[in-house]
Amino acid sequence: MKLLLSIVIIAALVAVPLWLSDPYLLNALITTGIFVIGAMSLNLLLGFTGQLSLGHIAFFGIGAYVSALTSLGFDVALPFGLRVVHEPWPPLAGFAIAVLVSALCGYLVGRLSFRVRGAYFVIVTISFAEVVRLVALNWVELTQGPLALTSIPPMQVSFPGIGEFTFRTKLHNYYLVLGIAVLCYLLIARLVHSHVGRAMRGLMENETLAVSIGIDVTKTLTLAAVVSAGICGAAGSLYAHYMKIIDPEIFTFINTVTMVIMVITGGKGTLAGPVVGGLIFGLMPVALRPVMAPEAQWIAYGSALIVILFIMPRGIVPAIMQWFPRMKPVTAPSFAKRGVEESA
Repeated sequence: MKLLLSIVIIAALVAVPLWLSDPYLLNALITTGIFVIGAMSLNLLLGFTGQLSLGHIAFFGIGAYVSALTSLGFDVALPFGLRVVHEPWPPLAGFAIAVLVSALCGYLVGRLSFRVRGAYFVIVTISFAEVVRLVALNWVELTQGPLALTSIPPMQVSFPGIGEFTFRTKLHNYYLVLGIAVLCYLLIARLVHSHVGRAMRGLMENETLAVSIGIDVTKTLTLAAVVSAGICGAAGSLYAHYMKIIDPEIFTFINTVTMVIMVITGGKGTLAGPVVGGLIFGLMPVALRPVMAPEAQWIAYGSALIVILFIMPRGIVPAIMQWFPRMKPVTAPSFAKRGVEESA
């Protein structure tokens, strides 16, 4: 049943460009899809480990800048008279490096910040995002600062013996974002249903019990941070090559809040939650723009958020699954339940 439903949903998304000819709406779907990927990466931390990161947009921005600079090339002076000159590389190489650098940053942040919990962890992540924003804003020689990086080349893939394919049009980018989103969804699903995913859920449900049976807290949470940051960096890379321009405004706090809203309203701890929440709150401003003034749009946006959370406190996906008992949400197995079964 779940497999059939997944195939139907993917087929429906693949068919969207066949009947949607409005480039404005297609652009909205592409940008929404990119932020859905970011929300899925945040859900891996918030939904499956219980760690709230309010600086997650830092990895998105790092992925965007790394991919853009790799593709554009740069020439910067360093201390002690050193100078680094980088010639432009293909955008696909920029995408790969963006994922690796974002994952490395996730590792560093995880190793440093997972020694604390609660509000302290939130403060660390916010501080990290602000530091990265200030670097992007003030290192003008590398990032162009507020002037922005422009003329970023579109994503390009080379096929040996066939040639190169460039994702120039909105249609091309729609299918590119959809394909990356599906791959990220499958990767997260595989991780969540592995023994590592059960360890993550165990730490969220009962950290003391998890530690008592030998689960390494820092190692498990750091792995989640690495995967989450890498996926978010991939989303940032897609954003840079699609928009072809980026500036430090990409690090604004509202972008992190948007991802958190997508996760919470869709249903944290469920694989489909960020997708459902992302589509609703990503496309809602587009639907409201023709009929409401900008101020009224924000009021309607906030009101919808309050109503959804009031009626469905656990999120949309868990509520739907509760209404239809035969359909269980795709989540990691309960750590406590598994522990009881294994002890029996």
